[in-house]
Amino acid sequence: MGAQTVVLDPLMSEADANEMLRICESFGPYGLYVVETSETEFAPELAQRIDAARNYVRTGGRFGRDEPARTLALRTNYLRETYAYGQELYVDGIEQFRSHTALVEAARELYDRPVIEPAIVYANLLLPGQELAVHTDVPEFRGANRKIIPQWMLVVMHHSGLFEPWRMPIATGIAYFSPEGFEPVGGELAYYPAGPGGDVRLFEAHHNSAMVLDTDSVFHGVDRVGAADSEPFAIAPGNVLTFDGGTRWSIRPDARSDDRLLELSWSDLRFSVSWKAYCFADEQERAAWRAHTDDLSIERILDVLLGDLRSRRALGAAERPSDQELALLLIDTYEHYPAPQPAS
Repeated sequence: MGAQTVVLDPLMSEADANEMLRICESFGPYGLYVVETSETEFAPELAQRIDAARNYVRTGGRFGRDEPARTLALRTNYLRETYAYGQELYVDGIEQFRSHTALVEAARELYDRPVIEPAIVYANLLLPGQELAVHTDVPEFRGANRKIIPQWMLVVMHHSGLFEPWRMPIATGIAYFSPEGFEPVGGELAYYPAGPGGDVRLFEAHHNSAMVLDTDSVFHGVDRVGAADSEPFAIAPGNVLTFDGGTRWSIRPDARSDDRLLELSWSDLRFSVSWKAYCFADEQERAAWRAHTDDLSIERILDVLLGDLRSRRALGAAERPSDQELALLLIDTYEHYPAPQPAS
């Protein structure tokens, strides 16, 4: 049986959808997702989603394109900023989206769990020639979230199946917005509801539409934005995307610079907003989460993972590789991606 999805089309009133565009324009500048960090001391030198990026460069993405590693890395070097995390709201007007009734009801339908706690809202912006590598999203567990545990490790934990008693069921709504007459070319949501060995399906995103699903479990990505032969811009850490007024945007060297490295229009950008909510069976379960009952620590997580690796004979009884070597071993052991499907 394939994973359930809920499509909301339209998602909001037209006025509220247009307000999401104003929020996007007023919030910036937008930086690269690759520079995000956590507070962990475990292999802090690794990119937060080294797992998905590594698979993308190794395989050439959903279509298995034969391109230089640098080009592939640029293709998935997209921009992200967070609008809300927990009770913290980082931009005026986002609460209406964070608590939107249609998203909350879709989350209830997805998991058949009545108590919904909206948790995170963040924006992704992709430039022409960029793609979002096929991946699963970052899950959470009691005591273990992306602020204190490396994101790739949280993904490994879920794929391992070893931490299900602590997992927080999360519903994700992926919503799309663009000004009238400025819909970007491409950028379809590609997802695998039957698992990594199943067929891919496409959601042809357009303004004021959304899909709600379990993105922590369902592999998904974003197909190339712009024309099929679009080359990615060589955006670098520190560069930012800034709204310049009207329908114009630009890439700048940094947040303080007025120099424009690349000028863009709204029609060049694929703008999506991800909404995430915890889904509880009842108020007692939510209270246990709030009280931090039986939380996980990184020491406990590593003990469980190392024990399982040794039971699989992937490690010797006393063997303990460096943190970076262990990280890559964990990713290769537990994360199994859909095989590329070359375009016909």
